[in-house]
Amino acid sequence: MSAGLVPTMGALHAGHRALLGAARNENQRVVMSLFVNPTQFGEGEDFERYPRDQARDRAIAAEEGADEVFMPTVEQMYPPGFSTRVGVGGLGERLEGAARPGHFEGVATVVLKLLHLVAPDRVYFGQKDAQQVAVVRRMVRDLDVAVQVRVVATVREPDGLALSSRNVYLDERERRRAASLHRALAARDPSLVEGELEYFEVVDPDSFEPVAARPGALVVAAARFGTTRLIDNLIVEES
Repeated sequence: MSAGLVPTMGALHAGHRALLGAARNENQRVVMSLFVNPTQFGEGEDFERYPRDQARDRAIAAEEGADEVFMPTVEQMYPPGFSTRVGVGGLGERLEGAARPGHFEGVATVVLKLLHLVAPDRVYFGQKDAQQVAVVRRMVRDLDVAVQVRVVATVREPDGLALSSRNVYLDERERRRAASLHRALAARDPSLVEGELEYFEVVDPDSFEPVAARPGALVVAAARFGTTRLIDNLIVEES
């Protein structure tokens, strides 16, 4: 029986529904994990206030055909004495990795544990988190993990804003300004970002090293709108 895993930290939205739908279409059994992973949050980040509503998330998972919601505790995932971490070298140190030291080590470690615990045939991630996708693909390749990594297109609001669990932090003015991130990516023009820009680059989708604009490359950006930090990317379709 084929199995698909959709790893989430909860606060589900239409982007998660798309992941669950893709998993449902390709597998006989769908497992959604629900775990706010502390090791991928840095000091001063939003681990404590990250939105949590397990009852709502479980209801959405059921609506989308998930057969099981796996909700481990922090103690189960990181028991006393836990000391092993998974790193992916330079890929995990650029852009998001530089802005959030240790973030991708936390991501790679928890994803590897989830893959061992659930043993899926396929695992599903959103294109919005493109560097995370690259990190997971590298880890799976380098450590010979027997799973297929599936990527689902970013789900957006009508004005282009990528859906994110952190969008709930935006006030009305910040929400209007946040749509500029997508406009800037589409135009490849960082000056269009109406927030505090952290980075804006064209990169190779596998290595995240800078490249000239060419079909298949990614335009990636991160910016703050008020206190809310958002990331997004677009695939370059023409040079």
